[in-house]
Amino acid sequence: MIMRPGQQQLLLPVSPLFMWASLIVALLVNMVPIGRAAWTPDLLALVIVFWSVHQPARIGIGAAFVFGLLMDVHQASMLGQHALSYTTLGFFAIMIHRRLLWFPVASQALQVLPLFAVSHLIELAIRMIGGGVFPGWTLLIAPLIEAALWPLVSVLLLAPQRRAPEPDANRPL
Repeated sequence: MIMRPGQQQLLLPVSPLFMWASLIVALLVNMVPIGRAAWTPDLLALVIVFWSVHQPARIGIGAAFVFGLLMDVHQASMLGQHALSYTTLGFFAIMIHRRLLWFPVASQALQVLPLFAVSHLIELAIRMIGGGVFPGWTLLIAPLIEAALWPLVSVLLLAPQRRAPEPDANRPL
């Protein structure tokens, strides 16, 4: 890939163990029994979108579906509510991953905001169709928090792949 000057540095290949471990840690953080408010960000959705953008061949719609089913079972919600939401997130993230990676991280956060908003709207629609209670307008805050966390998640999850900057005359990369 041709990179412009000042663009991000080259990254080492991602470790599959680290990638899956980060997804499992995000799942476990979502499962912490601290009470789930409507405005609470969905960290698992955030990590699924991140890996779907950065490693679309390894984390696909199937993994998003399985993690969604696990969240449905854990929260005792309608089976398929999170699964549909996460598969939609994974699909759209894979669709835009080539274009998204050309932008700086702050611009990426603005571009993934609609993905998170659609995800929460899908969960809300399924909850309401199933006869659930409207959680309130604070639900609109969750996608904003998730988009605001995008730069932090990008720094944390790309940290193991950062290459030490040691260019010399024989190895400019």
